Amino acid sequence: MPEGDTILWAATRMRPLLEGRVPDAIETPHPRTAAGHWPERLAGQEVSRIETHGKHLFLIFAGGLQLHSHLRMTGAWDVRPSDGRSLRSPRRAWLLLRAGGSEAIEYDGPVLELLTAARRRFDQRLVALGPDLLADEFDAETFLRRWHAQDQGRAIGLALLDQRLLAGIGNIWRAEACWAAELDPWRPVTTLTGEQALALVLGVRPLMLKSGHEGPLAVRPRVYGRAGRLCPRCGTLIRARGQGDQNRTLYWCPGCQH
Repeated sequence: MPEGDTILWAATRMRPLLEGRVPDAIETPHPRTAAGHWPERLAGQEVSRIETHGKHLFLIFAGGLQLHSHLRMTGAWDVRPSDGRSLRSPRRAWLLLRAGGSEAIEYDGPVLELLTAARRRFDQRLVALGPDLLADEFDAETFLRRWHAQDQGRAIGLALLDQRLLAGIGNIWRAEACWAAELDPWRPVTTLTGEQALALVLGVRPLMLKSGHEGPLAVRPRVYGRAGRLCPRCGTLIRARGQGDQNRTLYWCPGCQH
């Protein structure tokens, strides 16, 4: 699943193309999005700004409507020249916005909808989200309040995936956050002080921001996807095992994460 840094990277590439401009064209090739008549409803409207919150992306139009995207496990954003090579088959495109010879395309978008500002404010999926780790000003107070209010027997690795506690971290960055903090992701959250919990997430924030502004290839994973290889810090073999009800694969070093 694309994580907060991937969504920020999509927004970083889209902003020079779309912010402050009226798109030359808006197309909805997929039958599901075509039924909403979005090109007609958004015709002639400037994209006022592009926002992200964790794994969610919002294109806000001057008329008050907002395109909301969440890629889940299958979706992807591509920003490229209009005559460039497609990231995926054009038949898999759900939304295309073209401006100045370039285009932003969402492929396979499980959550793609046109909202009013009022609907966004009262949408319980969005209201329930925790603070955005990659926000310009991270809301540490709210994060700590929610961290301490959760089940204290829960494993740290599971807590980091809960978007109601903290928006933006997924399977990759939970592994990297725990490795950077030298914490065993199987430990219960009750073993951490508030200061340690905050240090855990703030420690990985600069890396995620770098990935979000320079691209995912700007940061090399230290443990994620490296099961059976040597830990770059202590030389122990990195392990991997499913965690939680969804059994998502967790990577960690048993040698230096305690």
